[in-house]
Amino acid sequence: MAWWGRVGARALLGLLWLIHWLPMGAQAALGRGLGALLHTFARRRRRIALRNLALCFPTWSPDKRAALVREHFGWLGRSLIERGLIWYAPAKRLKRLIHVEGQVDFADNHAGPVMWLVPHFMALDVAGMATQLFQQRRVASIYQRQSNEVFDARMRDGRLRFGRAEIFSRHEKALPLVRAIKRGAVFFNLPDMDFGARDAAFVPFFGVPAATLLAPARMAASLGMTVQPVIAEMLPGGQGYRVRFLPPWTNFPGKEDEVTATRRINAFIESEIAQLPAQYLWVHRRFKTRPPGEAKLY
Repeated sequence: MAWWGRVGARALLGLLWLIHWLPMGAQAALGRGLGALLHTFARRRRRIALRNLALCFPTWSPDKRAALVREHFGWLGRSLIERGLIWYAPAKRLKRLIHVEGQVDFADNHAGPVMWLVPHFMALDVAGMATQLFQQRRVASIYQRQSNEVFDARMRDGRLRFGRAEIFSRHEKALPLVRAIKRGAVFFNLPDMDFGARDAAFVPFFGVPAATLLAPARMAASLGMTVQPVIAEMLPGGQGYRVRFLPPWTNFPGKEDEVTATRRINAFIESEIAQLPAQYLWVHRRFKTRPPGEAKLY
């Protein structure tokens, strides 16, 4: 990586470190302002979000979809600005800002392996912090390596700074992750990204075939894992965040085949998006990979 890429990354991280000292309400306001700028100038991401909404909500009017995208960019800007809070703030401050609900101690009290199913809402990293601050078992997860080595190192350090987690690149083999799970770590699993057709099936997502990883259903079956969904939400202004530890699923995948079980995961994510539509990661090309012979959607 060129030297100016490293210098620019360090400058941006320094700015995030300075911002994280501000009150939560001030950070939220800065984030919304950044989101407005991104909505204006990040035209490619705006088009992707609008296309996703057109595919998932074809009965909505164009004006309704455009309004939701504007709101979405406000939450997106906040998620970027508040990354410094997640990476740098002490545990005591984070515990004041993160409000956990539901069966937070399920993994602590469950003797077997557990998988947290965590869809890509804007407060995803807050969910990662909550799993380390409000329960005792170690956490294992997979992450997408960043092209900028300075950002990549900061992201890893930020997510691992409480000494309770292990993260593995998705480009590595699965064996180290499986070993961590067998040692007792809870798998913090992100099930809803398009990583191509490998190890995936085209499973409906809002009625549109989407390349969806089969690993969650396969691992739950092969390792005897109990699946517990976790949903993270950003709250307005300076109120902080809400992380809901939902009731664990029973009999998953049971006798279902892996594709049917994966459809169950997508249906669950759809139901959560219906409750919090503007905070889902619409700027990701969820339908990038197409079945053979189908035209591209972006």
